[in-house]
Amino acid sequence: MKHLKVSAIVIAIMLIITACGAEPVPTMSAADVQSTAVAAASTMVAQTQAAIPTATPLPPTETPTQTPLPTDTPVTLPTLDVTLTSVPPTANPNADPCATRVLSAPKGKETTIRIVNTTKAAITISMYLNETEGAGECGYRGYNLGGRGDIIVSDLVYGCYNMWAWSNNGEKVHVNAEGFGCINNPDKWTFEISENAIKLIAP
Repeated sequence: MKHLKVSAIVIAIMLIITACGAEPVPTMSAADVQSTAVAAASTMVAQTQAAIPTATPLPPTETPTQTPLPTDTPVTLPTLDVTLTSVPPTANPNADPCATRVLSAPKGKETTIRIVNTTKAAITISMYLNETEGAGECGYRGYNLGGRGDIIVSDLVYGCYNMWAWSNNGEKVHVNAEGFGCINNPDKWTFEISENAIKLIAP
């Protein structure tokens, strides 16, 4: 295969020379042709090998440094200096001092009160004693009464009372009533509750 390539090159050179009008050269012997072709082929192989690039290592461009490994050192966060001062409550001279007070066992002149539910509905009652003179008692108290039920309360004192009553959920009879009355003796006073009103009945 190699001899065929060399022969083809030699023939091509001879044709070029003949086409240019050069004088014919003396015919070469077969041995001369073969040695010439071998020399040309060796030259081509040498030039091809010289043209192959070599893998030349590049010099390092940076000097290696030893980076320390990360540690578990806690990060210090910025702190805020905040001074908290208490603000005194704003006094409201018109506020009711008894608005959230529970009426437990008030001091004062004792009296007895009866509460009667004249309706068929179960009701909830909220009773409020306005601030009394002298003892300064006041506050709220609550009761539950069944239909046509009543209760006698014996630990109350002289004073003016507000009362509200309303029916519980699911009742066929709707009660939403309120009333007011003042008691000034130890006799048994009665608050009578209807569907839309509460009235105080003196003994």
